[in-house]
Amino acid sequence: MSKIVVIDYGSGNLRSVSQAVQAVVDPTDDVCVTSDPRLVAAADRIVFPGQGAMGDCMRNLQESGLKAELWNALHNKPVLAICIGLQMLFERSDENDCAGLGLYAGKVLKFPDAALVQADGTRLKVPQMGWNTVTQRQSHAMWQGIEDGSWFYFVHSYFVAPVDDTLAAGTTSYGLPFVSVVARDNVFATQFHPEKSADAGLQLFKNFVRWNP
Repeated sequence: MSKIVVIDYGSGNLRSVSQAVQAVVDPTDDVCVTSDPRLVAAADRIVFPGQGAMGDCMRNLQESGLKAELWNALHNKPVLAICIGLQMLFERSDENDCAGLGLYAGKVLKFPDAALVQADGTRLKVPQMGWNTVTQRQSHAMWQGIEDGSWFYFVHSYFVAPVDDTLAAGTTSYGLPFVSVVARDNVFATQFHPEKSADAGLQLFKNFVRWNP
């Protein structure tokens, strides 16, 4: 039996995420959405979603009392971070010059205006909202059963720029190539929303609940 917690700090797409996890777990697994630090501490696996502005998410995380337990989990348990959950792992965001958790060196950048103008003169919209492909940059257990170049669903205006390029487990192009998946040790983090990404997203959740980093 595995205890899987979706962290509720008031800033995530919790219902869709928890339903996706519930769809792929074994009958004996326990899945819960919680804001209780004690349940986070007792969990075997952590899903860390985020939605909205990074500054609001960081403030909510701090005020919820969950920040310390999340920090411990990021060093000790399998963690799947999603969207703003990925961005919060880095040092700072250009979005209102907001500080992140600083687990990884690097910044969160806004899509530059110059990169959004295409060759035919049309302009890409920000936020990027819709389906895009992910090129796998690492051989990783979390990619099992997912073809390179698979389509996933994105909603974001900012992207991570790691100092250490070896963190990149997947890249995507939207005006420019950017890191859309980060992986190291017990952490796997995606800019896209696997809970909105049909079969490929469900496969990612299935891999996560069986992943033993």
